[in-house]
Amino acid sequence: MKLVAMACIITALLVGLTQAQEPTNVTLVQLIANPEKFDGRLIRVIGFLRLEFEGNVLYLHREDYDNAILGDGIWVDETSEMNKQRAKLNMSYVLLEGIFSSRERGHMGMWSGTIKEVRRAQVWVPAKHEK
Repeated sequence: MKLVAMACIITALLVGLTQAQEPTNVTLVQLIANPEKFDGRLIRVIGFLRLEFEGNVLYLHREDYDNAILGDGIWVDETSEMNKQRAKLNMSYVLLEGIFSSRERGHMGMWSGTIKEVRRAQVWVPAKHEK
């Protein structure tokens, strides 16, 4: 009986640990509108990434970067792995996974939050739509 109970406890802990590591899919609109809701959570988000000195930002759209619409972006703490892929990631739509912080607001506090501890960064290749 004790062995069965112990097995159940271990299984529950392992399932909880696995679920805790799965990121929450979120849009930039959700992050910008309700940053406190996602504070400290592992998130997965897609947006237009610009990597530049004092300007590592994930924008809602490329046009937001082109037109300097600063409210439509989230600061991104660039990792060494991202830096290795800089040529591919910069000025592209990307999928990022990392920890979201609503308290950290990037360079000069201009952004709606920060994605830090990025564990996944890849160019976003959308599915082809048939016409």
